Amino acid sequence: MTTLSMVGHRPRPDTADRHRVLLAPITVTPSKPLTPSHLKGLLWTDVMYRATRPLADVTYRYSHTTYHPTEQTLGFWEFVDRTRGDTDYADFTEDRIGELYVTFRAAERAPAAALRPYAEAAELGWVHPVSTRILRLWSGHYTALGLHDPGLLRHQPPGLCLEAALERLTALGMCLDHRDVGGPVYLDLTRFGLPLRRLVASDGRPNYLACALRELIPLAPDFDEVVLLYDSELDPDYQQLERVLAALGPSVRRVAMGRVPIEGQIRSARHGGWQDLHAGALLDAARAQYDEDAIRLGMRLYFIAVLGPGRQQSFRSDLLLQCVKRAARLLEAAGPTPDSDLLADRLARHRKDHVYVDPYRLTSNLLGKRRAAPPADLLRTVFL
Repeated sequence: MTTLSMVGHRPRPDTADRHRVLLAPITVTPSKPLTPSHLKGLLWTDVMYRATRPLADVTYRYSHTTYHPTEQTLGFWEFVDRTRGDTDYADFTEDRIGELYVTFRAAERAPAAALRPYAEAAELGWVHPVSTRILRLWSGHYTALGLHDPGLLRHQPPGLCLEAALERLTALGMCLDHRDVGGPVYLDLTRFGLPLRRLVASDGRPNYLACALRELIPLAPDFDEVVLLYDSELDPDYQQLERVLAALGPSVRRVAMGRVPIEGQIRSARHGGWQDLHAGALLDAARAQYDEDAIRLGMRLYFIAVLGPGRQQSFRSDLLLQCVKRAARLLEAAGPTPDSDLLADRLARHRKDHVYVDPYRLTSNLLGKRRAAPPADLLRTVFL
């Protein structure tokens, strides 16, 4: 389900001034293969980014550095070191690393003290070799899919340390800090009718929302529109994040995407079940029959237009390949750019009262039965 929500001042997309847009999608923990649900989010964000750039100044912020301090990542690093010792991960496959992650999620959690050295090293830019290996593999998939790389392998620290972020929240009247009595820290938006949300556990460990605030609080005031793209199951947290960022000035939009069911069931990657269905395997299967451009366009047709924003349809490999086949036909029929029809004008038709271009509306438009062949400039700029 897609939730479009805006709090703050309303931008005017029809003015001559170019607006400043920040795209801030949820990150994928670098500990497993890219599943169909991950691919859906990545392709959705990529089309939004590339389609909005002709209309606005767009920043795509996607920093793994920011979210390494979460227990989900640090705990995995500690677990593989404790159970495997000094292992060389350079030749590990995504499946093999994913299996380690499944084992980790089923094991007992390490205490906070065991994770502290990893947190300190991560703040300085260190990344565990097991995650470095995954990120390098993902970089290859990004290239094959024509995805913009927002810096998978770069050190991109957030603008605020945790303490500074909490101070900003306190100044906004949005922080309830119980650390002086050995308790946790809460985000307090109760005056807006939202429940207390823990940010930092009593043992000092921050959660994903705390990390997001470290990154987005200093960035948000520099933009007219902030777009949050995320898993619909995290909607309560993103309602909270929206309210905080709106207090800093920008219009804030939430775009929620449903996960992709596998055989009718929504499965978390922590339980496995992604064998032969992750990015690497899907790319290999498509390469056996189609060229690079057809695969790039076909993947976008399937994960955006066919699956849509919700979670009603289970993943189907045969339907994905049909979309790649359809993409090959569209590419072959692609027409010249209309002399009097600017690309920016055509893209602007696929947005409402927001600055960003809606990927679903734009991509679905390619599949109309009586639509003219898509212009080559649109395909090249947005989909290839």
